Amino acid sequence: MRSAITITVLAAASAVLAGCGAAATPAARTAATAGEGPAGFTLPAPTGRQPIGTTEIHLVDRGRADPWVAGRPRELMVSVWYPAERPGGAAPYLRPGVAAALDKGGALGIFKPGEVDWAGARTHAGEGVPADVRRGARPVVLYSPGFGVPRALGTTLAEELASRGYVVVTMDHTYESNPVEFPGGRVEGQRLPAPGPGRTRKAVDVRVQDTRFVLGRLAALRAGGNPDAGARRLPAGLGRTLDLARVGMLGHSAGGIQAAEAMRTDRRVDAGIDMDGTLQYAENDLVRAAEEGLARPFMLMGAATGGEPQTHRTSPSWGSFWERSTGWKRDLNVPAGSHYTFTDLQAVLPALDERLDVPAGARRDFIGTVDPERVMRSQRAYVTAFFDRHLRGRPAPILDRPSPRHPDVRFVP
Repeated sequence: MRSAITITVLAAASAVLAGCGAAATPAARTAATAGEGPAGFTLPAPTGRQPIGTTEIHLVDRGRADPWVAGRPRELMVSVWYPAERPGGAAPYLRPGVAAALDKGGALGIFKPGEVDWAGARTHAGEGVPADVRRGARPVVLYSPGFGVPRALGTTLAEELASRGYVVVTMDHTYESNPVEFPGGRVEGQRLPAPGPGRTRKAVDVRVQDTRFVLGRLAALRAGGNPDAGARRLPAGLGRTLDLARVGMLGHSAGGIQAAEAMRTDRRVDAGIDMDGTLQYAENDLVRAAEEGLARPFMLMGAATGGEPQTHRTSPSWGSFWERSTGWKRDLNVPAGSHYTFTDLQAVLPALDERLDVPAGARRDFIGTVDPERVMRSQRAYVTAFFDRHLRGRPAPILDRPSPRHPDVRFVP
């Protein structure tokens, strides 16, 4: 049953994604043509009018011991995506150490080392370019990835929102997200206890604490400080672009659970989206947000992971959340999609399939059978519309009824 799939189970797929789990058999597909070099890929270009910039910030919470590794303060890496004053080149999609770790481990359990040019992939954002302060402060959206997954897999949505005037902060969760690269090239992988409901509960709690800490450091940045642990220079005007009175949160899988729990515990988060994250630690053990509901705007976006669409009508945890939530809510489903439809893999896997002949079963398990370009357009349209309505007070009729322009997305009443 789809509702019985917990983030602990989904972590198995995340481990394979990061190259640390049992791999599928690469020999089951055709290798890249000899002499052509590694296969590359291009992310969908953002559709907004603004040029965008990006920068990384190293955050250290010296008042909190790391929950996974003894003797260390909690430290995080975040990326900030923002409307830029001008275009400025194309920042790397992955840091060198992250790209090397993914390549060495055989990312997704599909690709052999050296087959994919992870290090050569580029974003559409200029690294470190000045922020556009001419229109004042912008709404802020936090993004968190699935369990064990790097924050980079939310780049397409981050770039789209930034191109439409938002500041987006994507977070890694050190020793759970895998891998994480810090300044100077230090790369940290997972350091977790054995799987189980206790670990899952702790991971969600840690993520919520991370969210609160990041919001606090963004407030320091807004006030004119530099929260980077090494005091590295940040883009000119970055702090002035942050409107922390308008904050949303978006997360995939465990990141979606985190968004709901962060809203439950922190009034600073005004609106949230859960992309295919089951709101339970284990079967019949719901997170508190599912038990209590929310009184602020929240959107569920599900797929058909495991064969059964996850909706508030099929998932007990989503059903409980839906019944108890009194704020604006919407449940959208992509029945031909799968769990990683809501990540960059929906664009990356089809691009690599053109060169590397990804097995149909593996492709289906990760991203379903939905039309890749069309569903990526739909994702960006619905996510942007949600935050436009609830952080900017703009009309968003796309949220009110099904649209023939987005035939892969179903409204679940």
